[in-house]
Amino acid sequence: MAKKIGGNIPDSIFNAMLDGMEQAKQDIFVISEESRQSYEEMKNELEDVRVEISTIIEAGDLLEEKTRAARRRLAEVSQFFSSFTESEVRQVYEQANDLQVELSVNRNEEKKCRQRRDKLQRRLQILLQTIERAESLVNQINVASSYLVSDYENVDEAIDKNKTFQDYSLRIIEVQEEERKRLSREIHDGPAQMMANVLLRSDLIERTYREKGPEPAFQEITSLKEMVRQALTEVRRIIYDLRPMTLDDLGLVPTLKKYMDTIEEYNKGVGLKFLSSGKEERLPNNYETTIFRLVQEGISNAIRHGKSNDITVEMKWLKNQVQIMVTDNGIGFDQGIVKNQSFGLTGMRERIELVEGNLIINSSPGNGTMLMFHIPFKKGI
Repeated sequence: MAKKIGGNIPDSIFNAMLDGMEQAKQDIFVISEESRQSYEEMKNELEDVRVEISTIIEAGDLLEEKTRAARRRLAEVSQFFSSFTESEVRQVYEQANDLQVELSVNRNEEKKCRQRRDKLQRRLQILLQTIERAESLVNQINVASSYLVSDYENVDEAIDKNKTFQDYSLRIIEVQEEERKRLSREIHDGPAQMMANVLLRSDLIERTYREKGPEPAFQEITSLKEMVRQALTEVRRIIYDLRPMTLDDLGLVPTLKKYMDTIEEYNKGVGLKFLSSGKEERLPNNYETTIFRLVQEGISNAIRHGKSNDITVEMKWLKNQVQIMVTDNGIGFDQGIVKNQSFGLTGMRERIELVEGNLIINSSPGNGTMLMFHIPFKKGI
């Protein structure tokens, strides 16, 4: 007899449902990728059309000047008609007429190109909405299927559980999927784009060498090396953001110092200072990860949103708790406006709640920002 979920749904039905969800996800993924490819191709086409419009406008401006000059010449000939031969008069008239026709054709081409540009822009917007909708649908299917599989063996028990716990489980899965989507976009917009540019630049170097010789080609190679170096840096940053290996090996304080040194190196003109007082201790893995992510988010917000160039992270190891304070000299923000609209701050609160800590924020426009975390822990845990 087939195993049943909650005594109601046989395995075959459940598996068929999961297979259907997986197939739907694959179909949506194909649509998303095809739409993304069309989007990139259309974006390139739009850029070509814009260049074409610019060229047509320049040609039109030149034709307009020539047409005005031809009209002035025609008026002059008309005024002193008897001073010119019939052949000269006909030549001046035909030149003015030809230029007028060319100008009319030019303006018509410009109009068509503008219409084509507007149509491409509308289609790009529709494609972008399709891509975003497809990603959202895939995310929803992942959440639903992950939730179903995780609770497959204990559905009867799960049905009796508190709704808050179910919502919490769904939230964890959603966060995981959002993080995967964010990472996918970072790789696509960062290293993947850079590698695509490397291929294009390689072709450019080959053409430059053939057409202009070795010296300009060497200059392009130097530029290409810098592009590859940036791509490598971006890959290392993504890997480090996922989880720094030193956190497990060396602990929290050395990892934070190394992280801040790296951020300072990648953000020229930004100064970061780290202070630690009290007896440092190794904390459980989830505590150290939470603290690192909180500091990481605080520094990231200070640089990206606060436009800060001076950031201090101070850790105080107190009895049964650690206090972390992140202060910056940035532009600050209105807490009444940002409080419920910032995903970063919401993520911080959710992280700190998992370790039963609390968060204090002090900021106002023009006066920088101070974040203070209190995280309790038991000795020897």
